[in-house]
Amino acid sequence: MQLARVLGSVVATEKAEGLEGVRFLVIQPLDKHQEPAGGTVVAADAVQMAGPGELVYFVSSREAAEALPERFVPVDHAIVGIVDHVHLGANG
Repeated sequence: MQLARVLGSVVATEKAEGLEGVRFLVIQPLDKHQEPAGGTVVAADAVQMAGPGELVYFVSSREAAEALPERFVPVDHAIVGIVDHVHLGANG
């Protein structure tokens, strides 16, 4: 899992079978200090309530498809949680 910040949403008039009703959000992956890490990506919103500005955690690859109600759909990233608080230990 990796942290990200939700930047916005994607509107698609056509979706692959099994993705009907799934929202897609533009997210910025972050490092452990919540600084941008790489480019933005589009992620399926598996929690169905993430919104712009929120800190979320997401999964990639096969785990992304497994996070959605319909398994084996063509997604590369999925938001699986909304972060309430981040605490870094003494070595963080």
